[in-house]
Amino acid sequence: MAIDTTGVSALVRSVPTGLLIDGRFTDAADGATFDVFNPATEEHLATLASAGENDARAALDVACRVQGDWARTPARERSEILRRAFDLVRERAEQFATLMTLEMGKPLAEARGEVAYGAEYLRWFAEETVRDHGRFDAAPEGGLRMLTRRKPVGPCLLITPWNFPLAMATRKIAPAVAAGCTMILKPADLTPLTSQFLAQTLMDAGLPAGVLSVLPGADPAAVSAPLLADDRLRKVSFTGSTRVGKLLLRQAADGVLRTSMELGGNAPFIVFDDADVEAAVAGAMAAKMRNIGEACTAANRFLVHEKVVDHFSALFAERMNTVRLGNGLEPGVTCGPLISEEARDRVAGLVGDAVERGAKVLTGGRPVPGPGWFYPPTVLVDVPAGARVLTEEIFGPVAPVTTFRDEAEALALANDTEYGLASYVFTADASRMYRMADGLDFGLMGFNAGVISNAAAPFGGVKQSGLGREGGAEGLDEYTSVQYIGVADPYA
Repeated sequence: MAIDTTGVSALVRSVPTGLLIDGRFTDAADGATFDVFNPATEEHLATLASAGENDARAALDVACRVQGDWARTPARERSEILRRAFDLVRERAEQFATLMTLEMGKPLAEARGEVAYGAEYLRWFAEETVRDHGRFDAAPEGGLRMLTRRKPVGPCLLITPWNFPLAMATRKIAPAVAAGCTMILKPADLTPLTSQFLAQTLMDAGLPAGVLSVLPGADPAAVSAPLLADDRLRKVSFTGSTRVGKLLLRQAADGVLRTSMELGGNAPFIVFDDADVEAAVAGAMAAKMRNIGEACTAANRFLVHEKVVDHFSALFAERMNTVRLGNGLEPGVTCGPLISEEARDRVAGLVGDAVERGAKVLTGGRPVPGPGWFYPPTVLVDVPAGARVLTEEIFGPVAPVTTFRDEAEALALANDTEYGLASYVFTADASRMYRMADGLDFGLMGFNAGVISNAAAPFGGVKQSGLGREGGAEGLDEYTSVQYIGVADPYA
């Protein structure tokens, strides 16, 4: 079936290309623009306004102006806006999915999955909006009644990555709306079209002008630096690399800002000798190949018990060989391109380094000629300890396999990283699940499951994988502050 180029072009043309400030899409103050390209074809998709310092200040002016009224908006009203947005995203699911495939490269089936996942944050926080409870207690020694309440932290800067352009935006916007915070969204310059379409959808759902500004642009620092230096900003939420997260934390320290940081990962995927190997391979495919491997939760290191490593590796390579590489809009494609030429070359460099050090390639291992930035699903075995592919976040469809002898060694190998986001354990021993959970220094653990993200669950890491949690009941806490009121006890 041929791609409907006419319909695709019409969809792209329908997406706003300006900066959203005070409820209107406008040009950048200095007239700057930037271009967006399709990583599968290298073709130009759109030209958008590129935000700068003056635009950032204008957006913050608006956010501060409307913060008070927005915070006083009844919780039920904010909840209904989120619920209407959820319904609209589902109605527009095919448009959202197509835009994500065009600008990010993921297969259309996976993009549809992200629409369902991303929309759930709107529904979850629509329900949580009216459940943001405080408490009322008597002081233990008497004389006071203690009243606590949650208040919105105030204007927020939300910075999202390119790999999940819808879900990462809804995961930040939805709790901010629920809490009563105004927001400035800075989407990634590689994938801004989805955020632009989401902004229009939120306004169609009734989000008041000024509550959300969206500032796409080619220079992230031109937006973030002036905002982080302005003492009117009260929070920054960032998803991206640990390197950039550390820089933002330093900048946020001067203003003592609330911070949420979801940073890099180096997830271990641990297979014990009592595991169902076929189920483990199915889990490995899900944990590795979701989003072409371009996910912070993607399995990065496959630690397999020496008794089952040959069986696991052979089955894994066989399954990876069934993956169909190509343009994500084409029927049957299950693996799209990497996001850029630089990303593809970096993945190729990691594989080359491992092979030079003695690793063996079971499948894949060489870049695919263009157009497009394709790298084939790859399985490496006998990967030595010093290989970069074991220590750096891969962000691509490459699976390095190493072995371990016992539980203690598995834990030691798994924890031998500065990161601590996701981990996966496959075993038939339920008691081992608890021991591994106790021993693993990671914020997330999948037990006999390769995909565990859910809007109702808290998402976040430890160590250099970040601070705070998104999603779940915990996600709303990130956008509120607690106020205590001591009330004189009338009976004292």
